[in-house]
Amino acid sequence: MLDYNGTLAIDGDMISGIKELIEKLSKDLNIHVITANTFGSAHQNLAGTNTNLVIIDRGNEVQQKTNFVKSLNPQTVVAIGNGANDALMLKLSALGVAVMQAEGVSTQALMNADIACNSIIDALGLLLNPLRIAATLRI
Repeated sequence: MLDYNGTLAIDGDMISGIKELIEKLSKDLNIHVITANTFGSAHQNLAGTNTNLVIIDRGNEVQQKTNFVKSLNPQTVVAIGNGANDALMLKLSALGVAVMQAEGVSTQALMNADIACNSIIDALGLLLNPLRIAATLRI
């Protein structure tokens, strides 16, 4: 489950290289992108990708994102986000990954994540190379 703006896109514009990574991941995973679509660009930017785009209402995004994770079975969800409204979905998911990019990362998201990455490219790279996840979470 991927947050859109601040995670896959900056100011509504998709980050370069994301579509290719999503295509690789979608061969093994169901990719859900959740957004309030603040900039109105999610449909166009995700066109042609093998994703389930979930548009939520503005306001109470925390609860809407949380409810969506619950509908997917949280024990099977990897969630990636950066905002305060992503914090609970990161905590509830089997694996929560916070990303810090141009928009920054909220301390709530960071504290509720299992892993923090410098970019969405790095975060998606974890999923393509699961040994990185094991190395990071090893005690």
